[in-house]
Amino acid sequence: MTINSKATDTAPNMSLWTGRTDPEANSERWHQKIQPLSQTAAPGCALLGFESDAGVARNQGRTGAVQGPTALRKALAPLAWHRHGPAYDAGNVHCEGDALETAQQTLADQLSTLLKAEHFPIVLGGGHEVAYGSWLGLAQHLADNGEKAPRIGIINFDAHFDLRDPTHMRSSGTPFAQIADECAQRGWPFRYACLGVSRAANTRALFNRAAQLGVMVREDRDFQPAHLECIQRDLERFMVRCDHLYLTIDLDVLPAGEAPGVSAPAARGVSLALIEPLIEAIRNSGKLRLADLAELNPEHDIDDRTARAAARFVFQLTLDT
Repeated sequence: MTINSKATDTAPNMSLWTGRTDPEANSERWHQKIQPLSQTAAPGCALLGFESDAGVARNQGRTGAVQGPTALRKALAPLAWHRHGPAYDAGNVHCEGDALETAQQTLADQLSTLLKAEHFPIVLGGGHEVAYGSWLGLAQHLADNGEKAPRIGIINFDAHFDLRDPTHMRSSGTPFAQIADECAQRGWPFRYACLGVSRAANTRALFNRAAQLGVMVREDRDFQPAHLECIQRDLERFMVRCDHLYLTIDLDVLPAGEAPGVSAPAARGVSLALIEPLIEAIRNSGKLRLADLAELNPEHDIDDRTARAAARFVFQLTLDT
């Protein structure tokens, strides 16, 4: 069997953006307002799909996230429109076969172009291998702008560190280890906060690796209503020490009941209600340059719960009122 080994760019499929139209004034929904991205588009929010299962397959997870961008767009389409600025569909980067590294570089190049045009990109995944491509796109953009050692703060809501050794194989379990190595090679600081980590799903070696790298860690069991204010203060201190923020949300951070359609459903997880205030703080920091959502797997979703949760995150991230 021949496996294709390339990545392709595909144009926006605007037929996905459908939903109810209400007759009252100020009743627009996303499907009525979003536009296909053009080279002359005014700065706005730009949604870019990353259709990839390659990293999940290499990580021996259950595949299906390649369909995530389509499902997320369909879930976002009927949501109410509360933005003032424009929003665009920038199409997809499609990973064919096992062409993970090629797809990540293609994604990075696309994101660098969007950032140069002053858009706020949100990448719709796809497996969490998206994270390396996302970070690389931001890094390319900052380097092109002449920043010598930018302090990029990575905030990852995730049940997993994704710090596994990439020496033998890069996968959805290695992106932040790859980023740490890249930062070391560039002489850039590595600043990483992983929120919602499951101790049961991460080995002692991974906790040791996180400690060595100075990762800000908050476990899933730390997320209780009484402790949320403390976590938010810790996050604020993390953000103050950063020049730019990159937010990545692995949907497996949510409880399996809220997000069954992921590669590795969480036995405990952190509820969307507890994550949302932190997302709003990140959005309002003035430092957020880029975000992505990973691991939406429609093949295993139930009543579109996971897609709806992902769409809710996009909705919160793009509020500009």
